[in-house]
Amino acid sequence: MSHKRISINTASPGKPRSRIMIIYTGGTFGMTYDAHGVLVPFDFSLILSQLPTLRNLFLDLTVISFDIPIDSSNIWPEHWKMIAEIIFENYGDQDGFVVLHGTDTMSFTASAISFMLSGLAKPVIFTGAQLPISEPRSDARENLITSLEIASAKKEGVAIVPEVCIYFDYELIRGNRSKKVESMHFDAFESENYPVLAKAGVKIDYNNVVIHHPLPDASLKIFKKFDTNISILKLFPGISQKTVDAILNTADLKALVLETYGSGNAPSAPWFIKSIREAISKGLIILNISQCPGGMVVQGKYETSKALGDIGVISGGDMTTESAVTKLMILMAEYDQLMVRQLINKPLAGEITI
Repeated sequence: MSHKRISINTASPGKPRSRIMIIYTGGTFGMTYDAHGVLVPFDFSLILSQLPTLRNLFLDLTVISFDIPIDSSNIWPEHWKMIAEIIFENYGDQDGFVVLHGTDTMSFTASAISFMLSGLAKPVIFTGAQLPISEPRSDARENLITSLEIASAKKEGVAIVPEVCIYFDYELIRGNRSKKVESMHFDAFESENYPVLAKAGVKIDYNNVVIHHPLPDASLKIFKKFDTNISILKLFPGISQKTVDAILNTADLKALVLETYGSGNAPSAPWFIKSIREAISKGLIILNISQCPGGMVVQGKYETSKALGDIGVISGGDMTTESAVTKLMILMAEYDQLMVRQLINKPLAGEITI
């Protein structure tokens, strides 16, 4: 897939205070109505006509737009690779990045990018909109303006938020801690297990103590390979042995995210434990993630989770499903099974609490 490049200097004729790259992948944000009343992709070369207040930011903007905008329901790992490569290739020339993305899978993409770009020391802010930018009540304008402010924010020459985040509805949250929770309201995302990184009011109030910073000597490294031989098994009362075994015996399956109840609990039925045990003995990595948006897996807290730990199920702590899935895909493509088991519940980009 190709993309086009547009340069917009909102500081002209003055000197820009930062260089920010906007990567438009698709989604509701960049839609507008044509002469026939049909929603079509927005021409970002005209963005100053829609957002004249951009001039007040004094930024040197570069817009990279996918030639064919992608509905986020059609996002695949190859699109994550494109986004990561654009950031990696332009990293030295830019002070920060804003990625415009559909909301449905934004948490998956933001999680993936956080693991793909190891040693990141500049902001990568994902945002989008629940209403197109052409709509009078659209949230797109505020989301973009504030995302650009955050992406360009520095203190003593150092980026204030040097990590992958999502900005939506006046809150900045860590990308790999996020989950979409709303489709009809503007507060589309939540981070139940980690504090908000910043809140935007009259001013942007940064919660500096919870912001992730790379090691001083870290250099940016990109991981571009994915192993998608993974599945998710969400438990529910009445789940059948046929259903469980059908998923566990999927051809070429290498890892499974087991979505359990509460703090990591699962049925103690003999057939269930036997099926899980046999799958692990054959080499399947099974990661225990809670169905609850908040809280964490504590295997052994109750008898119904102790059995899972005893047979080799790995605790996913307070990771989101989105983070667990993308992290597994990247780790399995880079390392052998033993190393994946050692790294999967260790923090790589602030995605899990120790």
